Amino acid sequence: MSIGTTLCKAINRIFPLPQHPFNMQNEGGMSYAQWQHARGADTIKFYTAVTDVDTIFRDKIVVDIGCGAAGKTLFYADQGVTKIYGVEILEKYRAEANVLAKELGHEDVFEFVCADAAKLPFADGSIDTIIANDAIEHVDNPEAVLLECLRVLAPGGRLYLNFPPYYHPHGAHLSDAIGIPWVHMFFSDKTLIKVYKDAVSKLPDGAGRIEFRIGRINDGSNKEYFSYINKITVAKFRRLLTKTGIKAAYYREVPLRRIFTPLARIPVIKEMFVKMVVCVIEK
Repeated sequence: MSIGTTLCKAINRIFPLPQHPFNMQNEGGMSYAQWQHARGADTIKFYTAVTDVDTIFRDKIVVDIGCGAAGKTLFYADQGVTKIYGVEILEKYRAEANVLAKELGHEDVFEFVCADAAKLPFADGSIDTIIANDAIEHVDNPEAVLLECLRVLAPGGRLYLNFPPYYHPHGAHLSDAIGIPWVHMFFSDKTLIKVYKDAVSKLPDGAGRIEFRIGRINDGSNKEYFSYINKITVAKFRRLLTKTGIKAAYYREVPLRRIFTPLARIPVIKEMFVKMVVCVIEK
């Protein structure tokens, strides 16, 4: 075991893990879908400061990008949508999503769609609202996803997008097993992959977690990497908007806490102190 791996494991014992749905489910708590539904209001709280729930959802045809087990999608369905599609690239969540849809009485308006967000199976101009909550940091090609969302949006339709930038304290998305804040700034991906795999390997869903987060580069090296995230930062996202010529109707960088607001305004340094990038794009 390398010195870095040993040190990371030792430090990790000091920090409690943030609440995470994977662990809650293993402990007999809420399912992933139920957890998502319970926190559905949190996923749109950054938008209700500038608009209202009815404007986003009421009588709208809605797409939820990266819906997971669709608990949050079904919370949106609670708000009076005409139709809502939960788009998720992992087929394994379909059954759990459909069970909750039936429990909540939303089978008539909800549909789980297994698809790549860069290749949405919807007609041009057919969607009123798209939600991309904690999703853009997980896609392979953020630019393609943004342009695809604009393709399917109806004139006047809106994309509501928010994501934690990569240098957020838990921007590595490993907090189900590694609780060290900013851990990805102090240890290499190679070390973190080793620590993560060791931490979850004996859990009931350990193999699934590893498959979910870690892939191998298809270039002959077979090197492991974190395939679950694309490491998008505040700066990369702003450059992406500039490159595509997309104008945000609303844009905000939310600091970790109010006390960190001055630091969240300083170029480069801000990357560590912005909790959420929030953006509304209107077609």
